[in-house]
Amino acid sequence: MWGWIWLGISWGFRHCSFRRLAVAMLAKTLAARRSFSSVKKIAVANPIVDLDGDEMTRVIWDQIKAKFVHPNLDLKIEYFDLGLPHRDQTNDQVTIDAAHAIKEFNVGIKCATITPDEERVKEFKLKQMWKSPNGTIRNILNGTVFREPIVISNVPRLVPGWKKPIVVGRHAFGDQYKCTDFVAPGPGKFNMTFTPADGSKPQSWEVYDYQGAGVGLAMYNTDESIYAFAHSCLAFALTKKQDLYLSTKNTILKKYDGRFKDIFEEVYQSEYKSKYDAAGISYTHRLIDDMVAQALKSDGGFVWACKNYDGDVQSDIVAQGYGSLGLMTSVLLAPDGKTVEAEAAHGTVTRHWREYQKGKATSTNPIASMYAWTRGLAHRGKLDGNQELIQFTHDWEAAVIETVEAGHMTKDLAICVHGTSNVTPDQYLTTEPFMDEVVKVLNAKRNH
Repeated sequence: MWGWIWLGISWGFRHCSFRRLAVAMLAKTLAARRSFSSVKKIAVANPIVDLDGDEMTRVIWDQIKAKFVHPNLDLKIEYFDLGLPHRDQTNDQVTIDAAHAIKEFNVGIKCATITPDEERVKEFKLKQMWKSPNGTIRNILNGTVFREPIVISNVPRLVPGWKKPIVVGRHAFGDQYKCTDFVAPGPGKFNMTFTPADGSKPQSWEVYDYQGAGVGLAMYNTDESIYAFAHSCLAFALTKKQDLYLSTKNTILKKYDGRFKDIFEEVYQSEYKSKYDAAGISYTHRLIDDMVAQALKSDGGFVWACKNYDGDVQSDIVAQGYGSLGLMTSVLLAPDGKTVEAEAAHGTVTRHWREYQKGKATSTNPIASMYAWTRGLAHRGKLDGNQELIQFTHDWEAAVIETVEAGHMTKDLAICVHGTSNVTPDQYLTTEPFMDEVVKVLNAKRNH
């Protein structure tokens, strides 16, 4: 590099325009070196697992690593390409391998990925319609997904009373998502049978006697998974030092939802009550309809444990209530309490990707993707006892919030702040300049 610039400068005595270009490049290189050399890299003892993704979020993912991770951290990364073309090439084995790597190293940081539908199968000429990578990883880790809004003071909330974050813990196993459903073509009986593995007498129930066409569904869950869900939620709320609420409809589903209620109460009383009392927090079970009303009336600041479907719905409602689906973190916590996968709680931003492919700059919000890195790295720091790494993640998150509160933001947030979709280019930044503003604030904190 240096030889090339010197050769250019020598030759440029006779070529003024080239000389000016070379001198400018030299100045830029020196400035960049001074910028990075002034901040010592933080040594990270153990690796993290990096799960790359698709489309616009893949572009942002690469920029985040280039601007925030590599300049600041001496970190070993176990890399897995979960982009849809590579998943297809490996028959989705890469997703399984990535999940097992997370189990080995305890920290995974995941970019948003495409879950293919019929249109995507045609677009990418896929061998088959591969399953959701998130679903595959959740089933292997058997974890609970905790989604938490990122609260920024100048981003208006649709629920103005929510001053503190509400964390939704979603039980990511079974129920409707692993059910068997069918269409009954006409009159007939829908029966349900349980056949014990020990050879004892089967039990049967008549679910419904159809007098005409209709639909039916059978679903399940397991004690093992519900116990793991209870431990994850109770431990997470204790770590956050926030009250925990479990919502079910046990008045209607007396056996099914009643089992969730009973297991949570058992685990709480036997292993967590004394710890909760010492921390000054509480655990409460509520009916789902009562809980929804209570959540809307509250000022936030609690953890809400939801069954699978409820968590799917309520996490999006909570995210939008705080102002934007682009301001939501997502952390999968395994039952062992030490294995975590952090990701952005949104998709691959296909519409922006189409514009990017045309060579156009986009104003895509990278905040949730940045928080995937901060939450994953913070957990790495916690496991390793690396306070310097933990402080770096706190500084990074603070830099993001301060940047937005200073008026530098992407278009989606500008629309929220100004209350109109007709925002002008002077009211927002495109993606990379926004990240550069965050870098400036972060570097100022690290150089302080």
